[in-house]
Amino acid sequence: MASAIFGETPYPIRADLEETTEQAWAFLGKPGNWWSGAERASLVAEVRAARDCRFCAERTRALGPYSVEGEHDTASTLPPVAIDATHRLTTDAARLTEKAIREFNEAGLRDEAYVEIVSVVSTVMGIDSFCDALEIPLLALPEVQAGEPSRYRPAEAVRDGAWVPMIPNGRAGENEADLYGQRFAPNVARAMSVVPDAVRNLLTLLRAFYVKDIENPKDRNSLDRGQIELLAARVSALNECFY
Repeated sequence: MASAIFGETPYPIRADLEETTEQAWAFLGKPGNWWSGAERASLVAEVRAARDCRFCAERTRALGPYSVEGEHDTASTLPPVAIDATHRLTTDAARLTEKAIREFNEAGLRDEAYVEIVSVVSTVMGIDSFCDALEIPLLALPEVQAGEPSRYRPAEAVRDGAWVPMIPNGRAGENEADLYGQRFAPNVARAMSVVPDAVRNLLTLLRAFYVKDIENPKDRNSLDRGQIELLAARVSALNECFY
């Protein structure tokens, strides 16, 4: 079977999954808030490089991530701190700590740029995992779009219990009102709210690949909410997601 974005596939793929994937992949090649389109495409390449990075493999086998030294197998000329953050998020996210985030800050990676890396990594890993599950080739790197990062940061984003600034519930400004529904957003979305477009991309992917309407999870799903959450919890456990 042929898919416009996935190519030949062994199974039919829903039209909304194809459309959402195409939209998310194009988003990765666009200038973001803190990284250019070329840099974001390079981040995608680093996520792929981390899959076979010898240093990452050695570090994930070690008792602690700081107990081994080495250099990453890289795929770009991004700053070393951005490469390290991308590789760690890809291969060893469960052992990231606030100490690690502060070390990234000290090396020149500001919180907002880090959050945008989180967005890129999570998007690529989700779509690549979908391709792996279907045993089809990974998508080519996203097409780069010219332009400069917007440098937009919501004024309402503050330290509110997370390792990075985020917008507290009930305090979203006019520009971010669409992210918080009825004045509330789950913490998994709030955690990236210092980069609003990252949250919008996340919610778009969730609606296609998870549940269309979180308030009405039975809408268009063959699984009930309990089955959905059981599968989600199992995947999270396998990925050692402490959240």
